[in-house]
Amino acid sequence: MANVEMDFRIEALAGHYRNGLLSPRWVIEEVLQRISNYSDPAVWISRVPEPDLLFDAERLEALAPSERGPLYGIPFAVKDNIDVAGMDTTAACPGATYRAERSATVVNRLIAAGAILVGKTNLDQFATGLVGVRSPYGAPRSVFDRSVISGGSSSGSAVAVAAGLVSFALGTDTAGSGRVPAAFNNIVGIKPTCGRISTQGVIPANRMLDCVSIFANTVADGRAVMSLAAGFDTGDPFSRRHEPRPLAQDGLRLGVPTPESRTFYGDVDAEAAYEAALERLAALGHTPVPFDFTPFAETARMLYGSAWLAERTTAIKPILDGNRDILHPVTRAIIEDGLDYTATDAFGAIYQAAEAKQAGAAVWRDIDAMVLPTTPSIYRVDQVEADPIELNRRLGYYTNFVNLMDLASIAIPGGFRDDQLPHGTMLVAPAHTDDALSEIAASMHAALEPSYGACRRPLPLSDASPDAPPGMVRLAVVGAHLSGQPLNRQLTDNGAVMERKTKTAADYRLFALPNTKPAKPGLAKSLGFNGPGIEVEVWRMPVAGFGRLVALVPPPLAIGTVTLADHSNVKGFITEGHALEGSKDITSYGGWRTYLADN
Repeated sequence: MANVEMDFRIEALAGHYRNGLLSPRWVIEEVLQRISNYSDPAVWISRVPEPDLLFDAERLEALAPSERGPLYGIPFAVKDNIDVAGMDTTAACPGATYRAERSATVVNRLIAAGAILVGKTNLDQFATGLVGVRSPYGAPRSVFDRSVISGGSSSGSAVAVAAGLVSFALGTDTAGSGRVPAAFNNIVGIKPTCGRISTQGVIPANRMLDCVSIFANTVADGRAVMSLAAGFDTGDPFSRRHEPRPLAQDGLRLGVPTPESRTFYGDVDAEAAYEAALERLAALGHTPVPFDFTPFAETARMLYGSAWLAERTTAIKPILDGNRDILHPVTRAIIEDGLDYTATDAFGAIYQAAEAKQAGAAVWRDIDAMVLPTTPSIYRVDQVEADPIELNRRLGYYTNFVNLMDLASIAIPGGFRDDQLPHGTMLVAPAHTDDALSEIAASMHAALEPSYGACRRPLPLSDASPDAPPGMVRLAVVGAHLSGQPLNRQLTDNGAVMERKTKTAADYRLFALPNTKPAKPGLAKSLGFNGPGIEVEVWRMPVAGFGRLVALVPPPLAIGTVTLADHSNVKGFITEGHALEGSKDITSYGGWRTYLADN
């Protein structure tokens, strides 16, 4: 294998393919090794056999560069309620399994673009649930804690991406199934406008509301997949032609639920993480606009608490009429309730949803997008098993209304809670704003949690916008100004927002400066030195705030230019040379935090 770090982002793999540093066969061999090493077998329901995968890779390698598609050699997975020709579709119900004769439209589009299908992933049975534990094939767990749920229903797809087993994955999203698992695994979940991606070849949950969703490490990757997956399909009666709508990109009016209309069900860590996210977004220049979320929460309850449930029952009524014992007990209990509704009830529910959509339209006159917690909390597997329906209901508080009201949404990493579990932040905007919303989501991902996946790999500079926006400065901090350190308030009080964690270039040394209060390190460039690089945080702050900060910097510290590991240059704290005499060289620690922890 080429001496290349295997970054599974689409942009990274595509660049290595162009430069001849990787081949699809090498990538597939790496995929197989990662799957073999990953300790959670519940991710997959079925996989493409290894010889077939290698054949697909070699077939692509035989193509001339001009014949390669835009997803050439990119490994992906699909949720097992989506048909793939020649493979079983189970919807996590073995008794309802069938062999698909043809692939779903969306799968055909992606394979035609050069992507390599690796396998089909686990889910809450018949996509009924937001928890990821309602499957006879096991319960995938959060990549951060095996005792915690992965989220559902697209559980396996989210874990496959977050664990680095594939580059992207398809899920479905009717109530939040493409966003909740993204939140619990520190990745991006894109729920497009209903009808933008064909659902032909997808087992329906609520056919009028279903969406195919996309899980990716970054918004850029998700957009790349979306551009190829989407398109009008005459084979899908609910397909729609896309009519792009713009959104403001700077100085957004962000709708934030009033304190009275939001809930976290007593989860103080989730509430604190959401408040921290709002503070960072406000520091970017966006304006929070409080609004009453209560009508949206009431609409959300319709999905399982009205005759809309009967549409879900319709999808699997043959099983209910035949052998309903093949259903998971919780799935069966939920779907059987749909038998109690009449046709009159169903039309009443459709009218009620239309009225809610019309009433909700007034909110969009005052805001550009909503920024919500993706979920109000996160639960352990044992908690969900003890109270499966109520906890599932709670998880949908902020997600269930979106498709009922015909809106677009993207879930992005929103930071980490005090217990080191991920917090998800969700953007919601009117239908057909998908493309504009993704631009906003990319910048917010960089600001809120500039990492992705299980390893919290730093978000690449290209995804975090390499050029600071007008009126803003990027600043690298290395010591007492780091998050949680004594002088960090000098950044946040001046409107700074952390974008990412990274390292300096290899030719920097770090010193512990004597007689400084609070204790501070000194960063210095050392020509010809080849070290580990020094851990830094990159913050973005308004020019005016940067000027105020500079005035506070005491000698021997100064503000200069610092070169980062990716060879980009930002402003940063450096140290006057004379101050290093008699200072302790702590470069081997790799960063100030590690030094403090050991001294």
